[in-house]
Amino acid sequence: MKSKKSFPLLTVVLCSVLLLAGCGGGNNAADPARAPAATETAAASANPDASDPAAGSTVKPVSFTYYSNYDWDTTEEWGRDSTTKWIADTLKVRMTPIQSSGAAETKFSTMIASGSLPDVIMMDRGANVERLRKPGLLVALDEYLDRYPNLKNNAGEATLNMLRSEDGKLYQFPNWYTSSPNGNGGWIINRKIYQELGSPKLETYDELYAYLKQVKEKYPDVVPLEVGAKGRGIDTMYGGFAENKPYLPKANPVGNTLQSIFEDQVFIENMQYASKLFRERLITQDLFTQTGDQISEKLKTGRVAVYVDGDVVNPGRGADTALRLADPEAGYDIIWPIHKAGLDAAKITPNNYNSLGWNVLVITRNAKDPEAIFSYLDWLTGQEGQRIINFGRQGLYWDEFDADGVPVLNEAGLNTPQGDKDKERIGRFNWVGNTTFIDQTKAKMDAQLPADKQNWTTLAQQKVTWKTSRNFTEFVNLDPLPDSEEGTIATTVNDIYQEVFAKALYAKSDEEVLSLLNKANEDAKKAGYETLLKFQTGRWQNNLSKMQVETAAPSL
Repeated sequence: MKSKKSFPLLTVVLCSVLLLAGCGGGNNAADPARAPAATETAAASANPDASDPAAGSTVKPVSFTYYSNYDWDTTEEWGRDSTTKWIADTLKVRMTPIQSSGAAETKFSTMIASGSLPDVIMMDRGANVERLRKPGLLVALDEYLDRYPNLKNNAGEATLNMLRSEDGKLYQFPNWYTSSPNGNGGWIINRKIYQELGSPKLETYDELYAYLKQVKEKYPDVVPLEVGAKGRGIDTMYGGFAENKPYLPKANPVGNTLQSIFEDQVFIENMQYASKLFRERLITQDLFTQTGDQISEKLKTGRVAVYVDGDVVNPGRGADTALRLADPEAGYDIIWPIHKAGLDAAKITPNNYNSLGWNVLVITRNAKDPEAIFSYLDWLTGQEGQRIINFGRQGLYWDEFDADGVPVLNEAGLNTPQGDKDKERIGRFNWVGNTTFIDQTKAKMDAQLPADKQNWTTLAQQKVTWKTSRNFTEFVNLDPLPDSEEGTIATTVNDIYQEVFAKALYAKSDEEVLSLLNKANEDAKKAGYETLLKFQTGRWQNNLSKMQVETAAPSL
């Protein structure tokens, strides 16, 4: 599902991801040690016409309220699509959404103050989770792990230990956790424009600059380089100025310490390059005001020559489909990440992933039956749940699955156009994505289709984005609590960052960009930046210690 947030630019790359598309995590193969009566529907494999498709499920009937703590996210009505209707009818699980209405932080704070928390909350790991845990507002999940074993079996002890709070307990149910590389960020190009311009070599930033100038001259109504809402694609560009170095928010790892991002030569070079493109009108000029829908419309009408962002494979698929309907020769192609001349292209990693995945779900103490809620989430993250939530209910596009749990496409699955499949909204309610299972399953299912019907997103992921992703698990959970000294500093530094990012793009020269970043660095240090970096360095080193112990453990 790899992005769409309106939260600060500096966190976007770590979330590109993907609510709709998935990205990677957990064991995908059937676990022979699990009893057949656990959460997998073993009978369905042998007898796809079984009268009870949920036979063997341990899901307890439950109704609960759900809140997604993001400005950009609107939770759709439960039961309107065929997948959640099947879940409601068969598993007796029902959800009532509570909307953020574009003001998530205000809504979240109000719910805490009034004691009106929903039963389940989707949110980022870290500070806000602790904001609920410390006053005892969350349910610890430990007692359910053995009773409902899908999460434990698929995520593994190492990942769950990284999610535990300071009291040693687990309160967070991870979403899109992974044991394999994933990511949706990178570069796509307008196929027709590229061919009409002679298909020039497009590998380095120098070659990109020359190509964008050609586009501007020959296609005045086309955006040469689209960089996404709030310019978040510029973070993705950062990964092309050094080997094995995707963007880390507000900090630069040097040796064993985290140092100022404003002193990072890679960051400086990236901002100078982006500023040059912006002032020459080679980048979209409305990047700070445009919406995701406006970007999508530009892509679908072919008015973008090159697109870089933390998620290009999801909008790329929709745009490719729309253009090919009107012209079979049109569309978008994924390309290998563009990079600075002289670097090893095989070591360019604009994507990052971590075993913990994207975000988490928590169950609050307002829930009347937290065990029932956990039983559903655990079913959902297992093979059966992931099959149904990601590929539709049994009988829609598949009737049976193979020994690896991969659905075997039926006639409708083979022949229904992707555009019609998208109308089913399949995957919209996958809150606890088991990424490795989904990614490997998608690839095997796609192979069942003829080449002209294979999924554009899946092919782009396999061809490029997963191969250009680096494990960043060591850098999770670095943020301090908002009301702590370090949290106050972090807010100030973030404000400084946002301001200088915009000013640097509007700078008239490389020298002015450098001057602005130097001034931002001084202001950040006056605000206590070094105290924040010291705190985050400690968190980082603690992560490394945990990972070393877990790697050495015999059970792993």
